[in-house]
Amino acid sequence: MRPVPLELFTLSIPETGFAEKLAQRAEAGGWDGIALTDSQNLVGDPFVAMALGAKVTQHLKFMTGVTNPATRHPAALATAIATVHEVSNGRAVLGIGRGDTALFHLGRPPMKVEDFFARIREVHAYLRGETLELNGHPSRLRWLDRARQPAVPIDIAASGPKVIAFAAGTVERVTFAVGADPDRLSWALELARASMRAAGRSDSDVSFGAYVNVGCHPDAGAARDLIRGGIAAFAHFSAMPGSTGAGLGERDREVVAEVGRRYDSNRHLSNAADHSSVLPDAFVDRFAVVGGADVCARRLLDLAALGLDRLVITGPTIDADPTAARVHHGLVGEELLPALRG
Repeated sequence: MRPVPLELFTLSIPETGFAEKLAQRAEAGGWDGIALTDSQNLVGDPFVAMALGAKVTQHLKFMTGVTNPATRHPAALATAIATVHEVSNGRAVLGIGRGDTALFHLGRPPMKVEDFFARIREVHAYLRGETLELNGHPSRLRWLDRARQPAVPIDIAASGPKVIAFAAGTVERVTFAVGADPDRLSWALELARASMRAAGRSDSDVSFGAYVNVGCHPDAGAARDLIRGGIAAFAHFSAMPGSTGAGLGERDREVVAEVGRRYDSNRHLSNAADHSSVLPDAFVDRFAVVGGADVCARRLLDLAALGLDRLVITGPTIDADPTAARVHHGLVGEELLPALRG
């Protein structure tokens, strides 16, 4: 039996003026947490949205889905999430990655893996109240001496083998962004567990989860079309600079590479973008979870049974058909979530 209940997060955007409503709706809908994107040129500030949402909820957890340590200095990033942690009485999680659209809109490439690792270590140290030497100066978050909550857990969004290995050996949570193919997720989990053991960590030191694109609709074609833009974005993560497509079969590696070549960050998460049109239906069916509520529930529970503690479910993208999106949300709330709880 699963030692703890499966944790279910919904992914959303911190749209200005809707933070409280989104949080209340997520809590009332039965979600354990909400993950909010961080892309300063496209959406509002997720830390402000989380703090506002925390004030009108009781149990909902708040995670950045994801921020990065390039657009924000590690000390500023640690202070922002620690502030949310205090305001929410310990309900914050720092979801973090290398940066993609956030850096693109600043004319900068994603962080080099080595730089990402170095900045993560700094954020981690700040959150634990440690002192760093920066430019010959001792630096720590002095105000945390007055904090009431324990250190904020860090959750690294991981796609490639280097980031997976580093995350499993360093931070508290790893949420894979490798798609919904059980074979690839098994590969990621096996690598993470081996890296965890090599670092001298125990099973209880790391919690594993997965970002999963879900299109819940009785019409398979409509289900696919709801989330093509999101699938393309996650496929693109496996084609970023330095990525090798590790864990993907040859056919899927070719698709991911083509998405990467065509990817237009100005049309991030768009179903109608050219880079979304290259996704064959067979790839969508492997890389995502699509179909009626019963089909989606079986697929998601099978993935959880591989050893996941958490699912971060991404649904219809920004330009999805509104009628089909309403069907999706209705099925998720009325059938899918209860099935996952059962």
